[in-house]
Amino acid sequence: MGFSSIRKFFAPAPHIPRLPEGEVKRRYPKFRWSILESTFLGYGMFYLVRNNISVVSKEMGQSLGYTYAMIGQIMAITAICYGVGKFLMGSVSDRSNVRRFMPFGLLMTAGLNLLFGATSTYGIHLGLWALNGFVQGMGWGPCGRSMGHWFSVRERGTVFSIWNTSHNVGGGIAGILAARAAAAWGWQNAFYVPAVVAIVGAIYLFWRLRDTPQSVGLPSIEEYKDDFTEDERIHGTHEKELSTRELFIDHVLANKYIWLLAIANFFAYIVRYSMWDWGPLYLREIKGASLEGGGIAIMALNFGGIPSTILLGWLSDKIGGRRGMVAVICLVPIAFAFIGIILNPPGRLWLDMLMLMTIGFLIYPVINLITIIALDVTSKKAIGTAAGFIGLFGYIAKSVEAKGFGWMVDYFTELYGKQTAWNIILWTVVGCVGLAVIFMGFTWRLKPKA
Repeated sequence: MGFSSIRKFFAPAPHIPRLPEGEVKRRYPKFRWSILESTFLGYGMFYLVRNNISVVSKEMGQSLGYTYAMIGQIMAITAICYGVGKFLMGSVSDRSNVRRFMPFGLLMTAGLNLLFGATSTYGIHLGLWALNGFVQGMGWGPCGRSMGHWFSVRERGTVFSIWNTSHNVGGGIAGILAARAAAAWGWQNAFYVPAVVAIVGAIYLFWRLRDTPQSVGLPSIEEYKDDFTEDERIHGTHEKELSTRELFIDHVLANKYIWLLAIANFFAYIVRYSMWDWGPLYLREIKGASLEGGGIAIMALNFGGIPSTILLGWLSDKIGGRRGMVAVICLVPIAFAFIGIILNPPGRLWLDMLMLMTIGFLIYPVINLITIIALDVTSKKAIGTAAGFIGLFGYIAKSVEAKGFGWMVDYFTELYGKQTAWNIILWTVVGCVGLAVIFMGFTWRLKPKA
């Protein structure tokens, strides 16, 4: 299949003649539910085949002779490849058919998981997980495109926040699913079992997803909800397709708020992934948690963010779109939760879990609101590109965190012992919280376009 054939296969679905008004009123709510439900489940499944490695890192390392630094290298290269993939694939998804693009990406990542479990060579593991990271970039873009085309600006905080909890559900289930599969059948099954689930999910996505409203005979969301911005009402730009220059330059690189959000996202992602990547290992080595206890920690971290993401997204709509203000208020208590983990002695694992739930309760709304602010300051036709650029900074941060913290555990353990090594890492995370507060402070008064 040549490049032109691939481009044609993924091209946006053509518009079809508009349905009668009665059919529009009947079908629009059904399709909106179908889009929200299928993207929610689909994006959650992407996490099943991406965040399974941290839970079994100890078993995999012991079985194959990998050091912490080697495992950190796998996590780091995956993160940077995912960041690049999210940016590049996000821009491709802005001009692609969601119904084909997203299921294909999920099938690809499932296949890479099957191959990862079937090999025991470090170089191959490194290459497969790097490729998996890049292919994972095909997940967010089509979801963002769907949210932008099927839900209006006035609904964005609430609906996008509901959808965004899909990664909490997927990430939480990924931890316990990988842990139980590994405990029952060996560490390889932490990759085999999620891959099978993802294959079924890809088939389901192709059945339920649709591209734009116009591809099924419905009007644009702006017409349906009468929710035009001033520019769209005057110039009719709500369905204007953007050129490559407009996508990358006008809506991303020349937008100062996108840069501020990207830098804030860098530090927020270090906070988010520090306990996701290393939390299970930290709790097992320092606090005496079991293998399944490490999986439960991941679930606590993820599930803690579900109610707050929805509630605070809704609140940001109700206060006129002041999402930056809400994000800053969320960040401050996170620092105290990390300090609580540092000060809590072994033997009170329940308190560590409570602190993890607090961190999840507050960090996921911040990540969600950063993305929504990006959508507020750009076009629905550039959602994938803008979010991909911000995500690139986030996953550069994850790469720095994974590789850096892996090196720090090895280095400082030799000098001071494991307890002190982990405390140095946790204090570093507290510093990153402070830097995220500073950069998000510049968006305190920012509101969506009128």
